[in-house]
Parts: sequence; structure tokens; C-alpha cells
Amino acid sequence: MEISEAKLLLPELTSIQPEIWADLGCGSGIFTYALAEKLSRESKIFAVDRIRQKFSGRYDQAKIDFIQADFENDDLNISSLDGVLLANALHFVKDKARLIQKFEMYFEQENGKWIIVEYDHSVPNQWEPYPIPFVQLKLLFSQFGYSKIEKIGERKSVFGGTMYSAFITKT
Repeated sequence: MEISEAKLLLPELTSIQPEIWADLGCGSGIFTYALAEKLSRESKIFAVDRIRQKFSGRYDQAKIDFIQADFENDDLNISSLDGVLLANALHFVKDKARLIQKFEMYFEQENGKWIIVEYDHSVPNQWEPYPIPFVQLKLLFSQFGYSKIEKIGERKSVFGGTMYSAFITKT
């Protein structure tokens, strides 16, 4: 997937103020760079992955800081987040409710934003041990008081099936 394709799965972000985001399970950074292009100038993204990745520092508008860590189990020692991006990473997390609770503590305000990109099926496989179709994602986040859970994009996956993206906030 190219950055331009990844951008199509992300929402238009309307804040003109700099924001701080975390991209959990960032991999090579395709979605990290796509998010950087959507954020206002002087924004910051913490790109988090277990495997060491190389980022060029400042990309377009946002500064990217890499953190080598297990986002599910490690304390990331970050705060004041405005949003969290999980692009093809949530299906590796067994206890998704625990992860949401953990990252809500990192948010600057009560109304943190989530962008989720996942495959829209429920059958586990070796690459997606804990899949979460959009219907289940809505149920999960609604348990935490999120009322705006919108599917904002879909595309066919090269591996078969459909990928979806969702934008989630409490208001």
C-alpha cells in the first residue's frame, strides 16, 4: 500500500492546532506518514512498534518520534495524546478493552480520538489471531461511552476480503 492509498482510509482532521498522536504497531510507517499529512503544522506522532523502524524525523507537517516498545504491555511514558491510530494492529490484541482503558489514560482530554483500520471479518488466522469486524468494534467502543463510531472508508484487501477504517470519538 502506498501513502496516498493509506490517506484515503483516514479521516479529514479539522483541528488547526497542533495535535499529539500515537500510531500503535506502526510497522514501516505507511499510515504514520499518511497521518502526518493530515495533521496541522507542528503536530507530533509517536510511532510505536516492537521492531526497530527508521523514520526521517520531520515528515511534511508533523514530527515523528519512534518508540521501540510493545504497545500492549509496556508503559510508553507519553501523555497529552489527542488521538490513537491502530492500522492493522488491533487484531493482534486479545484484550481490546484493557488496551482502550490503558490509552484513555494517555489522552489530554476526555474526548480522545481513535482511528482504527482493520479487516472486516471474524474468523481468526495466523496473521490475525483476534480479528474485529466493524460491528464488534462498534459494540466494544460503545461500552466505553464512545457515541460517534463511524466507518469512514473501505477498500478491497490484496489478501482477500475488505479492509475498513473507523473514526471514533465520544462526541
